[in-house]
Amino acid sequence: MTKLQIKPFDRNFGCSIELPSYAREDPSLLTPNDFEELRTALYNYLVVIIPNQEKLSPKSQYLLTKMFDKTIVDSKDDGEANYGHGKEFRHENSVLKKDGCSVKSQPQVQILGQGTFKAGEPGNENGEDIHLTHPSHTTFHHEPLSSEQIREKNQTRFYRWHIDSALYGLSPPKVTTLLGIKVPPSSKVQTIEYDDGSGDSLQLSQGATCFVSGKEAFDRLSNEEKDFALNTIVEYAPHPYIFISRAKATKDGLTMVSEGKELSLSDLPDWEEEKIKKLPMVWTNPLTREHHLQVHGCCLYKLHTKKGNKIETLEMEDARKKVYSLMRPAIASKNVLAHGWSEGDLVIFFNQGVWHSVTGEFKGMNNGLDEKRLMHQCNIASGEDPVTVF
Repeated sequence: MTKLQIKPFDRNFGCSIELPSYAREDPSLLTPNDFEELRTALYNYLVVIIPNQEKLSPKSQYLLTKMFDKTIVDSKDDGEANYGHGKEFRHENSVLKKDGCSVKSQPQVQILGQGTFKAGEPGNENGEDIHLTHPSHTTFHHEPLSSEQIREKNQTRFYRWHIDSALYGLSPPKVTTLLGIKVPPSSKVQTIEYDDGSGDSLQLSQGATCFVSGKEAFDRLSNEEKDFALNTIVEYAPHPYIFISRAKATKDGLTMVSEGKELSLSDLPDWEEEKIKKLPMVWTNPLTREHHLQVHGCCLYKLHTKKGNKIETLEMEDARKKVYSLMRPAIASKNVLAHGWSEGDLVIFFNQGVWHSVTGEFKGMNNGLDEKRLMHQCNIASGEDPVTVF
């Protein structure tokens, strides 16, 4: 086969791609013309799935990820670019601290998953055993599921709807790549019960990664809500993942419960005013020119809305309530693309155009033992912030 084969999913949200034979095991080798076709597919369909990439090296994954963003600035130290979360995501107080480890030879690529993997096992090139912990809502949600609901009823939750970004000091990555190297069988099914009076539920494969289209989320807003979103700047807390480390999330993972448990700004690591991220609520797709509702509901601090000649500010608790009202319709089960993993799947998603969430409970779910999983994830801080183009 000499050309990319693109198969769109329902609603043109997501697609699968078969690579031409010359790049079948390494999409970073695509010719400029073929890569441009891949890039166009990503901006149009937002989530791209390329199967049979289990041999993709961390170096190639990094190079492929970097190809999507010409604004990326290489570090003066080693000539390579910054991982999208920088180095702070391993801070002892960060909610991200348990999310895997870095590939030693390519630190922009993270190793995520569950279980112990010996040196030399597929996906572990670090020369030593690694111990991975899959993010579970049981440590992050205000009202987690009971042990009975998890183990006997096979229920799970959306862990945290988010955009991959440090949201402090670094610009959000344009693209994230995620490679499934060791995954549970896709035949293992768990259920998300929304438990909010809607009666909604979603069946999905154990450990599925869920996506929502920011474009669809914006299109679904009323005219009044669109006007609000288009005129609003989202201010994120400094060191946001440390700021929220003592707080807990809503049961759908959209935002945080306001109980006053956030760290005070004076208790955070040193921070600089100019590094605080103040981003538009709506990010415009650079190819399609369509608007995407793009908010990290767990990390926001304030909303600043232009109304005539004035700026009205919503403080954190009210900002969370407002954002929740805008985001909740988007995660209805009919709107969610839940990708059930097969080994070798490479998922590329337009990080500035979708929200995504981990799902799945792995502890004790394999005949009393922990389920095992290993993934390689890469995203790189962009050289520019997303913008709204009117």
